[in-house]
Amino acid sequence: MTSCAQEYETKKTSPGDAVRLVKNGDTVIYGMSISQPPELLGALADAARAGFLKDIRIYTFLPREHAARSVLAPDLCDCLENYSWFVGAADREMTKVGLNYYVPSYLHQIPKLVAEFMEDDVVMTTVSPMDKAGYFSFGTGNDYISTAARHAKRLIVEVNRNMPRVFGDSQLHISEVDAIVENHVPLLETPVHEPKPEDDIIGPAIAAMIPDGATIQLGVGNLPNAVSRYLTDHTDIGVHTELFTEGMVDLIEQGVITGRRKTLHPRKHVFTTAAGTQRMYEFMNDNPSMESYPASYVCDPGIIAKNDAMISINSVLEVDLLGQANAEYLAGTTFSGTGGQLDFVRGAFASRGGRSILAFYSTAKGGTISRIVPRLPLGSIVTTPRADTDLLATEHGIVSLKGRSTKERALSIISLAHPKFRDWLMEEAENMYLL
Repeated sequence: MTSCAQEYETKKTSPGDAVRLVKNGDTVIYGMSISQPPELLGALADAARAGFLKDIRIYTFLPREHAARSVLAPDLCDCLENYSWFVGAADREMTKVGLNYYVPSYLHQIPKLVAEFMEDDVVMTTVSPMDKAGYFSFGTGNDYISTAARHAKRLIVEVNRNMPRVFGDSQLHISEVDAIVENHVPLLETPVHEPKPEDDIIGPAIAAMIPDGATIQLGVGNLPNAVSRYLTDHTDIGVHTELFTEGMVDLIEQGVITGRRKTLHPRKHVFTTAAGTQRMYEFMNDNPSMESYPASYVCDPGIIAKNDAMISINSVLEVDLLGQANAEYLAGTTFSGTGGQLDFVRGAFASRGGRSILAFYSTAKGGTISRIVPRLPLGSIVTTPRADTDLLATEHGIVSLKGRSTKERALSIISLAHPKFRDWLMEEAENMYLL
């Protein structure tokens, strides 16, 4: 048995014993989304429920089902205080009633926060199995967790043979780990949703604006991924993205995404987090074209801008006549988070030949509510400020706001609204002295 294998066996333990590394008053950081470690989170919740832990602060980004069944349980709120850098379905209702706390942050800055502004007492995440050289891989989640792991006072990993082994800056050596738990369960999946009729209007329109050889970023949601279905006639597309998606796998297999003309990391598909289906995880596994790096690198606007013809495509919830876009606040409460949207909006526009596109449906609730409003409601959140907004797209067209006056912006934005709301928006624009 090699020394690495011996060290692995020495550090391998049960979930219950592993979480004994957590002490009262500690700050715990765990992996986001697909990387959340179910056995460790369950053991942490069990220890708190048994009265062994109190005053624990827990941080993550987009908690999912495993967290909902463990550390996010309402009966544990007195001893486990949960914080999210990005709110999701698992903690949205808790955030609404003050049982979970949102931490507004640009994704590219979160690694710096965990390295320089926080006490990283215990970090836990899911990793791929160790290779013969003694290295695990962070797999689907590099984001902030790779930085947190390397600044942790105590690091616990949950080894899962279903977690893909990924190249880039995604390796973690056995010597950096304090405890190991094995749990070979299927990874959470993010299924591809059926397209809406509007997707088949917006998708082709955006795809037509993407030149051959461009490097793309696709954000969360139906609309950004609808674009991938209409890129099949393109050539030599590259990937530099916060989120690696199922649609990108399709385009790689079809020979559309090659990365050959990328000006940064040519021939490599660069990402910081990934979520999809088992098919996607198998595609990523041990694939030398796939490279992940920390969010402090991938989502840094200055790094993004080094990709010539960088095209960023993200979705938003609503836009006002000033050009301000809200992608994270809905019905008076936090719906998601800032994430990397503004990072890519700024980075893409700073790229030579690059553009940023914010896409949304013109209406909500069966066409009864306009997603274009005169002003964002009082108390709402601006995710992308008006001076940063470049291209806006709905099923009624695509408009450019850069370099436009407030009058030109208002008229352009109104043209994207559903026709039944345009007269109202024109009146409001006049009342706001925009026209």
